[in-house]
Amino acid sequence: MSILASTSAQKRTKFFRFDVWTLISLAILAIFLLFLVYPLWGVLKESVVDGEGQFTLSYFQQFFAKNYYFGTIINSVYLSVAVTVFCLLVGVPFSYFYTFYRLRGARALFVGAVLSVMSAPFIGAYAWILLLGRNGIGTRAIEFLFPWGAGSVNIYGFAGVVFVLTLKMFPLVSVYMNGAFRSIDASLLEAAEQMGSTGIRRIWDVIVKLTIPTLLAASLLVFMRAFADFGTPLLIGEGFRTFTVEIYKQYLGETGQNHNFAAAIGVIGVVVTAAIFLIQKYAATKFSFSIKPGRIPEKRTPKGISGVLIYVYMYGLTAFAFLPQLYVVYLSFKNSTGSRFLPGFSLDSYKAAAGKLLGRSIWNTLSFGFISLAIIIVLAVLIAYLVVRRSNVVNSSIDTLSMIPYIMPGAVLGIGLVITFNQAPLALTGTAAIMIIALVVRRMPYTIRSATATLMHIPMSMEEAARSLGASKIKTFVKITTPMMSAGIASGAILSFVAIVTEMSAAIILYNNRTITLTMSAYVAISRGSYGIATAFSAILTVLTAVILLVYLRFTQEDNIKL
Repeated sequence: MSILASTSAQKRTKFFRFDVWTLISLAILAIFLLFLVYPLWGVLKESVVDGEGQFTLSYFQQFFAKNYYFGTIINSVYLSVAVTVFCLLVGVPFSYFYTFYRLRGARALFVGAVLSVMSAPFIGAYAWILLLGRNGIGTRAIEFLFPWGAGSVNIYGFAGVVFVLTLKMFPLVSVYMNGAFRSIDASLLEAAEQMGSTGIRRIWDVIVKLTIPTLLAASLLVFMRAFADFGTPLLIGEGFRTFTVEIYKQYLGETGQNHNFAAAIGVIGVVVTAAIFLIQKYAATKFSFSIKPGRIPEKRTPKGISGVLIYVYMYGLTAFAFLPQLYVVYLSFKNSTGSRFLPGFSLDSYKAAAGKLLGRSIWNTLSFGFISLAIIIVLAVLIAYLVVRRSNVVNSSIDTLSMIPYIMPGAVLGIGLVITFNQAPLALTGTAAIMIIALVVRRMPYTIRSATATLMHIPMSMEEAARSLGASKIKTFVKITTPMMSAGIASGAILSFVAIVTEMSAAIILYNNRTITLTMSAYVAISRGSYGIATAFSAILTVLTAVILLVYLRFTQEDNIKL
């Protein structure tokens, strides 16, 4: 009995051992409680308290009693499902051809496709208005060539939002699927061919079924991004209303504001996204399996008619997806007045933008971005180590909390931060600090997931060897573990950073003239009808994201972003 008691005591001591990592765990948990859980609690409290401070469910009753409001959630789910389906239909073939075929200009294809998803959320919608809006250049060209179809081109409404979001988000599916396709053992494909499974049948029976977990993960990411998108439905949704736009109208509307009702809508949105997340997680467990690393499939050279069709599909889709960004850059050099573009070229739009907080917008975008990214990287590395190497109740709670921003619309976080930090002792509303907090909380899941997945594949033998040679825990972590995680950290960090510099849904709740960013400057210019100035801000933002991506690819010597 004494031996058993001693063993049990040792296990408890190991489980509850107090060292420097325990302090780090508690510190990170406190950060999540203060800047994530507390603001969410503030939103929930705001949604069930009336103007006199009394408990009420009237805001939820109002939402569900009127189809005008309840329909926004239905519309958002309907829109997100449609965008997810179309992104899979477009993105999976794109990734398949990119992975299994030796294509000329493959790097350019990848950069062009990824840049389309890394642009600010509303730039694509804004550009498509200029292209296929009621007075767009594309609309006029189509009506000139096909006069009998005049009026048939319409970028507005549900179909337009699905179209724009599909072109913007299908590269997310491709980024996920590239890694999954490359992990398939070539011997499995060869065995399938020997058994008579070729062509489409082999793709379905072997390739698709082996990548179902990744398909589900990509689907969840696209769904969440589409569900939380604010700029696209705001600009081109017109009669098609979504819950994110309704939150904005209720919280910041010019004709009337109802902060409590906006909070109630936000709570309902979080419940819906949490339910979708749990459904996806349950489905993923049903298809969960591991594949032992094997021989990477050899790329084939596309030939004949099929090869021509592959090139047409890949380059045509990439060009179509990247067209809005190119068109915005082109228009930024056109003469303009208000919402009209005039003949001739000049730098007037950039000069006008310079007088509209351009310098401050660029400085805020970069400074907020780099500060937020530095914090995210530190937190991601520490959290990954705690979750993988020191699993316990506290660290498991941290892991769960780190995923909440993944399913939480940005507008909800923005409202929560305003409610929570609007008065002493932490009066942060309107400061750079609250913008950085929002950016860190919103965009850290990418880097955390990537760092965690990388550390799971790193054996502990290297760390144990360093410890046996006398290195301390912290020194081993800094000198051995962190460098081995660098590839995974870089992949997640690039996604986090670009998402940070193009953030809109939370920023629109929190920004002011002192904390305005390029994304918000472009949005403000559009809302005021200053299209020339808006194109200048948007073009600078597009070039900035392109430079970030190219620097990443140059630094890592990769042709892909791995997740």
